[in-house]
Amino acid sequence: MNWQQAATPLHRFYSCLPYLLPMSAGVIYGAILFQQFPLLILPFIPFIWLYSNVLSFPLVPFLGLTGEFFLFMGLYFLVVRDARIPRFIRFNTMQALLMQIILFIGQILFQFLEQLSNDALPSVISAIFANTMFIGAILLTGYAVYQSIKGEYSDIPTLSQAASFQCEV
Repeated sequence: MNWQQAATPLHRFYSCLPYLLPMSAGVIYGAILFQQFPLLILPFIPFIWLYSNVLSFPLVPFLGLTGEFFLFMGLYFLVVRDARIPRFIRFNTMQALLMQIILFIGQILFQFLEQLSNDALPSVISAIFANTMFIGAILLTGYAVYQSIKGEYSDIPTLSQAASFQCEV
């Protein structure tokens, strides 16, 4: 994907920031790997802190709304839907939000697997699922951030097309 507008260094920086959301949410799946390889946790400590202190902080406890929900909605309505913001930033923000939606669906599936593993499935299946979610989240966000730093649009099948479609204001 190549659009006419060139990404300035400031646009590149701003386009990397939304990826903190899926990166931080994906780190929770790395608990099993962190137990097996304790040094692996070191580069992820800022993301763990962000998730535990900002994203999972209950802002409206009786409705179950956390900081993650308000950050998600704010990014969507204040960045993605604002035509005054450069397309490069809006595209990367939308792509990060779509990654977050995938992680949310994965979280629901993981909780379902956890309930099944107490009854019928071995914990190995839960561990494989968690490790796959963790590695996938880290690789996808890492690739997208790398492309943003280069000033290029990342091309992740289906995800990039959906992000591009949403950015058409």
